[in-house]
Amino acid sequence: MFPIFYSIGLLIVLPASFIISLWKAPFKSKLEWLLDSLVTAALIIWLFQAGNWSWVGYYVRFLWLALLIVTVIFSWKRVRNLPFTIKYTLNQKFSIGIYIVLILVFGTYNALVVKSYTVAEKGIELSFPLKNGTYYVGQGGNQVLMNYHQDHPGQKYALDILKLNTLGTRASGLYPGELGKYQIFADDLYSPCNGKVVNIQNDLPDLPPPKADPENPEGNHVALSCENYDATVLLAHMQKGSIVVVEGDKVTSGQLLGKVGNSGNTSEPHLHIHAEKDGKGVPITFNDRFLVRNSLVR
Repeated sequence: MFPIFYSIGLLIVLPASFIISLWKAPFKSKLEWLLDSLVTAALIIWLFQAGNWSWVGYYVRFLWLALLIVTVIFSWKRVRNLPFTIKYTLNQKFSIGIYIVLILVFGTYNALVVKSYTVAEKGIELSFPLKNGTYYVGQGGNQVLMNYHQDHPGQKYALDILKLNTLGTRASGLYPGELGKYQIFADDLYSPCNGKVVNIQNDLPDLPPPKADPENPEGNHVALSCENYDATVLLAHMQKGSIVVVEGDKVTSGQLLGKVGNSGNTSEPHLHIHAEKDGKGVPITFNDRFLVRNSLVR
């Protein structure tokens, strides 16, 4: 249950507390208001980019941006006649110091997030392997704040992909134990390239969240050697018994491979996909897009 409370706290409670503070704080100078505004803006922009919004609703992130703009405008009306600075008490100086530290912290987070959108290494171009709905990148990008796979060399540019419903969430409920309540579960999964099947696993069970199988991290999967690229592409956590190809098969881009499941070391149903060469992760693009967390594919 920890991910539920963490997500609600990070994406709802934390920005709400900063917005309320900016709206109601009894500022004595414009400098205090400016620093509070910068801290609040830096926090919300960071969460807008780096938060996993599939838990509480993808479109909620835009609501926080709108509330930030409204709050800055209306709070400015309360302080516009104040002096820019005053003779501050020790407590006020301490608060100003805290503001400056938070600006530096959230500013650094935002700079690292921006870094995640680009990659210098040459990648491989694939066709998107899912076709029926709105798909959301839960983990992706070139920085660990956006993509925890960055800590694992072979999966450095891996993507974890979910599917959103009309409310912008990935499931019916916050963290249901029933697999069918996850939008992506049992979605058809298609080959992202022309190539050859080099490995499959098809008989591991689909586990109800939060159960996982760390002894078989990939779960049911298909590994492809794609034409024109000296790399192996892995599609993992597939549904038990759903894979319709066998090792040695030639496949074409868009050919059905099986279905998305929840097998292996996974917290909930999703598609994990990455490309690997000589033990190192290789960037992947779809229609020349390098996908990062909060990217949508329709």
